[in-house]
Amino acid sequence: MRLHGQHLGAREIAARTGETAAAGGVRLVTLGDGAERGIRALEFRTGSGLAFDVLVDRCMDIGAAEHSGQSFGWRSRTGFRHPGLHEHADEDGLSWLRSFSGLTVTGGLDHTLFGGEVDADTYRYPPRGTARHGLHGRVANLPARLTGYGERWSGEQCVLWAEGEVRQAAVFAENLRLTRRIEADVGGDEIRLTDTVTNPGFDPTPHMFLYHINLGWPLLDAGSRFLAPVEKTLWQTDSVTEQGIDHRTLPAPQPGFVEQVYEHALAPCDDTGRTGAALVNDRLGLAVSVEWSLSAFPCFFQWLNLRAGDYAVGLEPSTHHVAGDAAARADGTMIWLGPGESRTYRTTFRVHRGADALTDLTHHLEAHHA
Repeated sequence: MRLHGQHLGAREIAARTGETAAAGGVRLVTLGDGAERGIRALEFRTGSGLAFDVLVDRCMDIGAAEHSGQSFGWRSRTGFRHPGLHEHADEDGLSWLRSFSGLTVTGGLDHTLFGGEVDADTYRYPPRGTARHGLHGRVANLPARLTGYGERWSGEQCVLWAEGEVRQAAVFAENLRLTRRIEADVGGDEIRLTDTVTNPGFDPTPHMFLYHINLGWPLLDAGSRFLAPVEKTLWQTDSVTEQGIDHRTLPAPQPGFVEQVYEHALAPCDDTGRTGAALVNDRLGLAVSVEWSLSAFPCFFQWLNLRAGDYAVGLEPSTHHVAGDAAARADGTMIWLGPGESRTYRTTFRVHRGADALTDLTHHLEAHHA
C-alpha cells in the first residue's frame, strides 16, 4: 500500500513502528458528555487523511467524517444523541428529527419515508390490527451488538473493519436483523458499507430501506456542485417552484429556506448496473461520491436543506419511491421478506482530491446525464 509517499507492506511498517495504529487503525471509545453520553464509537483513521466515526449504539451509522482536517459529514444541532433519549412516537412521528445528524442515518427496517398507519394482519395478533410508523422508521436509534473490529492484513494491504448486528423486533410484530460491516483500507480514501437485512422469524415481514447520506460544510458551500446521472426528475416538493433554488449548483446558506426534495431516476454508470451521486467543491479541490447498485436501491432522493443553521445536502438511495409505505403495499412494490430470507446492500463512499480527480469524477457521473 502507498502511505505518506512510500510503498509499505506489513514488514516495512513493523520496522518503523511497534503498532499498526501509527499508520492507521480502529479504536473503540465511549462518548462522555451531554446528549451523546454513553454512546460507543469506533474511530477509523486510514492514514491518508480520511477519518470517520462509527456510532455503535446508533445502528453503526457513520457520524463525523473528514479528510485532511476538512469535514464532509453533516453535523446538526442535535449532536449524536443517545438512543435512550429517543421518543419514537412523539410529535406525530417527527421525533426522528431530534436525533438527525451525521454522514449516514439509516432508514428502515420495515418502514422509511413519512409516517402513517398501515395494516398489520400478517402478525396475527388481534390487538395489533395496524402498525403506526414515524419518519424513516426505528432502526437509526437502535444500538448494535458489536461482533468485532480491528485491522486485518491481506497480502500487503491492511483493511480496517467493524461488524455488528442490530435487531428490530417485538413480540407479535416485526422480527428483522441488520448485519452491518464497514471497511476502509489503510492508505485509502474509500469507505465500504455492506448491509444484510434478514427475517429470522416465521412471519412474512415488510421491508423498506434507505440511507440518508448527509454532506455539510465546508464541502458544501456556495458554488458546490451536485452530480448524478439523472435521466428524469420524477417528483419534487412545491418549495422547488416557490423558491427557485438550483439543485445542481448550490448557494450559500439561506435564512428561512424551506427544504427542497427531489426524486430522480438515475442511469447506471457502468455495465455492472451501479450508479452514484456526488457533491463537488472545486474551490477546495474536494468531492465525496457515493456508489450503489440500482437493483438494490432503484430509487433516489436529493434533499436540499440550505437553511442557515441547518445547511446540508442529502443523497438518499432507497428501495421505494417517495409515496412510501401505503402506496408500496397498494401497487405491489412492497418488499416482503419471508422466513429466513435476506437482502444485501453494498455501498461505497469515496473522497476525491485535486482538480484531475474532480474532472474524472464529473465525466464519470455526467456521461449519462440527460
